[in-house]
Amino acid sequence: MVTTWLCPLSPNRGKIMELGFLKPLFDRLGPWASVYIDTTRATEDAQSRQKLRTRSVASQLIDAGSDPYTCRAVTDRLAHEPASGAPPGRALFAAGAEVVLDIPLGVPPVRSEATWSLLPHIAPLPGLIGEEPACLVAYIDRTGADIELRDARRSRTVATANGKEWRGRGHRSIPADRYEWHYRNKVENTWNETAGIIADELARQWPESGAQLLVLTGDSRERRAVHNRLPERIRAVTVEAENGSRSPGASTSVLDRQIAEAREKYAQARLEEALDRFRAGRRHPGSHGAHGVDSVPGDAAEGVPAVVDAARSHQVGTLLLGQDASDAGRDVWIGPGVDEVAVQRGQALALGVGKPERARADDALLRSATATDAEVLLVPEGTPGPAGGFGAVLRWSA
Repeated sequence: MVTTWLCPLSPNRGKIMELGFLKPLFDRLGPWASVYIDTTRATEDAQSRQKLRTRSVASQLIDAGSDPYTCRAVTDRLAHEPASGAPPGRALFAAGAEVVLDIPLGVPPVRSEATWSLLPHIAPLPGLIGEEPACLVAYIDRTGADIELRDARRSRTVATANGKEWRGRGHRSIPADRYEWHYRNKVENTWNETAGIIADELARQWPESGAQLLVLTGDSRERRAVHNRLPERIRAVTVEAENGSRSPGASTSVLDRQIAEAREKYAQARLEEALDRFRAGRRHPGSHGAHGVDSVPGDAAEGVPAVVDAARSHQVGTLLLGQDASDAGRDVWIGPGVDEVAVQRGQALALGVGKPERARADDALLRSATATDAEVLLVPEGTPGPAGGFGAVLRWSA
């Protein structure tokens, strides 16, 4: 398995966050210790800074009310932080004396932060998690392909597609005689069969990978043959990149830049598309229901009350979070179920929640989005987005 720490995102564009890896955080009840730390080691006194940081985290957790066993689990994990090869930052989530998730961050947090709350404090992750979207990369040659998945946390080989190779008699050159056409035809048929095998394997890996972009690299003729055999839904999000090779030890620096650019373009296009759909589909202003929430049905929701309503009914297809959301820390009321969320305590009681608890709106809505496999897009500062920093493109209209 190959692990690569990916370059940080430019702060002036949107990010797509895949949430599936967060589901273990919602399989158990809290409270949760949530820790965000900068793990860069550019100074000579990095080791002493690490110790100070660990003590600071422990102090913050104890002051916030953490139980000593969960606090110890966090500090023990931080004490064994690797001396080299670390990502720019880490996010730890612990409950019940166990660190449940330890996530490398592509961007270091501005400051270390440790909180103790009923829900894991996952709201900072979209701005820190690293490069998005996830993509499959196929390194293609005439014998097959190695297929790599690059997501927010690492790069790893997930499959190999082996085809057939026509070599003729030994490795001699193509004969210039009456068998030349037959020889060329055999070579062409063999390669076409291999290209089909690679395309079929990519189609098989696609839904399991969670990738949103496919990059084909290798010789131009081979990657074009694979491209043409892909299903239309995958071909629509496929790009070709040069400078990639299946050979062991081949340099990937140029290819890495090309892939980073392709991912950035995809993320920006996806954000612009979602914002266009949000602006076109949000509910008409000026018509309000009994609770001050827009009562005219539409294909989008804006503001905490409307998005909470949509999340409760699993309508959210794309959750839009403003990087400078003014309502991020607004209180909502939740129950143990991922769809038990309301803006008022009485509303939560009416939903059948026996003992509603306060939670941050951003954490509660991200919990709901995780459970329903919704897409999450971070709207960067300076980009016109939903009021208060919360919006949603809906799966269907009410």
